Amino acid sequence: MIRYPNVKLNLGLHVLRRREDGFHDLETLFVPYTGISDCLEIVTGEDYSRTLAGLKERYGSLAQAVTPDGKLMITIARREGVDWDPLKDLTAKAYGLLAQEYDLPPMKIFLEKRSPVGAGLGGGSADAAFALRMISALAGLNLADAQLAGLAARLGSDCAFFVYNTPMLGTGRGEVLEPWAIDLSPYRTEVFIPEGISVSTADAYRGITPRIPAKSLREVLSQPVSTWREELKNDFEETVFAKYPALSPVKERLYANGALYAAMSGSGSAFFALYKKD
Repeated sequence: MIRYPNVKLNLGLHVLRRREDGFHDLETLFVPYTGISDCLEIVTGEDYSRTLAGLKERYGSLAQAVTPDGKLMITIARREGVDWDPLKDLTAKAYGLLAQEYDLPPMKIFLEKRSPVGAGLGGGSADAAFALRMISALAGLNLADAQLAGLAARLGSDCAFFVYNTPMLGTGRGEVLEPWAIDLSPYRTEVFIPEGISVSTADAYRGITPRIPAKSLREVLSQPVSTWREELKNDFEETVFAKYPALSPVKERLYANGALYAAMSGSGSAFFALYKKD
């Protein structure tokens, strides 16, 4: 089974308050973006992989690992190299989470990591959510979306969004989701990923001051796009721009090039811009 986990963009991101559990309450609109995707293949038992030969040819060196019980083998390919333990990848954690509750057959995961790491696009979360659905199908569990979303939320705050993969207003830690109708068809979306800057979520939160905005995200999103430049904010930009000064000019250039709206996605470092279609 082969799927292509896409990334997400955040239209507005407010950090409202710090919670007693150490997390923060947020409000954001998650929007899927299919212009960037990974390639994820999962097979059972000794089934043949349709992607492995291509990965070896394109990347040469692959990161591989097997769980101590031998039930899961994971292979990851990435142009920049894989600097994390494959068994700690969220796709492997997705298998482990399901294995805690269900009798899963042995499986092999092959992940071609094409989405950037530390860019605020949620590529790892997408991989996890897609893996949950794929493993559920391969094991004959056929879990409903609500069940998958509940499991996904245990892997990461924005993982549940990728179960539905349609515009969703996210509150709580980002795992409380509400469908949100939005029409971006009149606009062309472009994503820009600055070279050499990877932002950790911990860095993005460090020094941030939670606050309740004068207008809720719902109110601002209901306004014309022409008002978003002044009113649709990503609260992480303040702290991330301070730590990485090279990022602020990126946003300025997007506006100089004619963007109607531009913002950092998530905790950065990627930016996206909306342009009126010709």
